[in-house]
Amino acid sequence: MEFLEALKNRRSIYNIDRNIKVKEEEIISLVEQAMIYTPSAFNSQSQRAVLVFGERHEQVWEMVKQAIKKIVSPEDFKNSEIKINSFKKGYGTVLFFDDKRTTEGLMEKFPLYKENFYRWSIEQNGMVQSNVWVGLESIGIGASLQHYNELIEKDLKEAFNIDDSWQLIAQMPFGNLVEVPEEKNKMEIEKRFIVLR
Repeated sequence: MEFLEALKNRRSIYNIDRNIKVKEEEIISLVEQAMIYTPSAFNSQSQRAVLVFGERHEQVWEMVKQAIKKIVSPEDFKNSEIKINSFKKGYGTVLFFDDKRTTEGLMEKFPLYKENFYRWSIEQNGMVQSNVWVGLESIGIGASLQHYNELIEKDLKEAFNIDDSWQLIAQMPFGNLVEVPEEKNKMEIEKRFIVLR
């Protein structure tokens, strides 16, 4: 029941700050456990994550800001800057990756399934993202999922000394919930879910 309650309450939370009510070690343990126990195709465990706090967290969002500044007009940048600063105000960020070396190795080892391994790597990365997200909600922390991958991947790897075979998939800024957004409309479940007996 606790899981279902956290699943129901999990939302994209953009208004966050650093006044979290849990210890940093609890967040580290949560992400670690999600990484260990989230399944993967052929038990490949190609999901990777980097958890950043403090200056490193701020550095991620400064990289995003500088990258966006190069590709949008000064007028459009103002809105982007406000959005990025809202992520930067958070307590930390989870950076999700897939280890291309592992995924490509499976393609070579099991050629019959070659076409599926890339898709499976995305699916299993989505599972770990969801598990972390619901887990953060369960301990009272708000988060959202962002995708600035191509804009920052190269700089991020250089700055944080991340293995080149790790492909950036998503960024999850998190922190204390300053404001809970309004409920979103849900489509009638009968249009999305079928039970056959």
